[in-house]
Amino acid sequence: MNCYLLCILAALIAAWLLHLTADILELRSLRPELPAEGKDIYDQEKYRQSLDYTQAKLIFTQIHSTVILIATLLFILLGGFHWLDQLARSLDLDSISTGLLFTAGLLFLSSTAELPFSLYSTFVLEERFGFNKTTGKTFLFDLIKTVLLAVLIGGPFLALVFWFFETMGTRAWLWCWLAVTVFTLLLQFLAPVLLMPLFNKFIPLEDGELRQAVADYAKAQHFALQGIYVMDGSKRSTKLNAFFTGFGRFRRIVFFDTLISRLTVHEIVAVLAHEMGHWRHRHILKMTLASLLHTGLMFYFLSLVLISPQLHAAFGMEQVSVYAGFTFFAFLYTPVELLLSIVFNIFSRRHEFQADAFAAASGWTQELISSLKKLGADNLTNLTPHPFKVFLKYSHPPILARIEALRQLEHQRNTAE
Repeated sequence: MNCYLLCILAALIAAWLLHLTADILELRSLRPELPAEGKDIYDQEKYRQSLDYTQAKLIFTQIHSTVILIATLLFILLGGFHWLDQLARSLDLDSISTGLLFTAGLLFLSSTAELPFSLYSTFVLEERFGFNKTTGKTFLFDLIKTVLLAVLIGGPFLALVFWFFETMGTRAWLWCWLAVTVFTLLLQFLAPVLLMPLFNKFIPLEDGELRQAVADYAKAQHFALQGIYVMDGSKRSTKLNAFFTGFGRFRRIVFFDTLISRLTVHEIVAVLAHEMGHWRHRHILKMTLASLLHTGLMFYFLSLVLISPQLHAAFGMEQVSVYAGFTFFAFLYTPVELLLSIVFNIFSRRHEFQADAFAAASGWTQELISSLKKLGADNLTNLTPHPFKVFLKYSHPPILARIEALRQLEHQRNTAE
């Protein structure tokens, strides 16, 4: 059997087994007794609901991943890629147009396979636990907008990448890396202004106590802002969130309307202080640079096997092409991608602790603890995730670990004083 095919099949199955193991351990870590440290987050009834939600999500995730794995393996082994390639080539277009059709066909098949799971997650699972606010109309229009953006923005950019690899020789990977870097940085400025408003409304926070408190804190931190906005997160879910977007003077603070309705003014400022900690420690910049470096390495490795006949043969292809090589490399890259995601999550969890520490140093320890408790309760957060699941998948530390770290910081400060 083709060695590339063996490696790819092994990688797909190993990744599935790894996540299955993590989910089983997570299920076994669930305890019916409310932990003592969680009694000021949940009452017993709410805690039971959080256990049911965690269990339902884990079971759904495993059914989803298993079905998609089986469909992927069958598509590979039964020659699905060759069939799709022949279908795209039958139109006798140029190589780049053929590549775009081939990629569009794969995306269509993938999206079709994912659609039932997305519908179930939104309208059954999330609805069951009181989170879903998405209507059928909103879901449909989100889908249409996503497809249009993929065609209008993703299509031309992908065509450019294909052109680089077909015409620029051994340095094509470098040109692609530069193009992706420019595109990524450009999106940081354009997304808040042009793209995100396509899906949600962003309304300037009205004058009042909250706006004044947020503006005063940002001014005290010498943090330039373009504006403070409220996003209609309740349009899709009851879950709470807040984030920064943009760079430089284009930075915006965005609060979900659900967050504003649930937290006090001081708790919201504490959440802002946490987000400010990310800015002070340059976490967003560091992660962006690390991501861009990863992209460069990925393009370089891609260039080494992109038109490998053996790689194409692993997928039953009779003809070698740049566009198919992209897809096949993604499969080959699965183990590296998994390893890098773990590394990125390790740094992300560390960054969250640092941002919490910054908020605590700003004098918002109790308010941040209080906001974390409300966020955890309203989002039905699992209080006892298994360490292996945390290691493998969590981009944020468990909520109880964050609260304990904040309390230790407060104790150390009180002792020093």
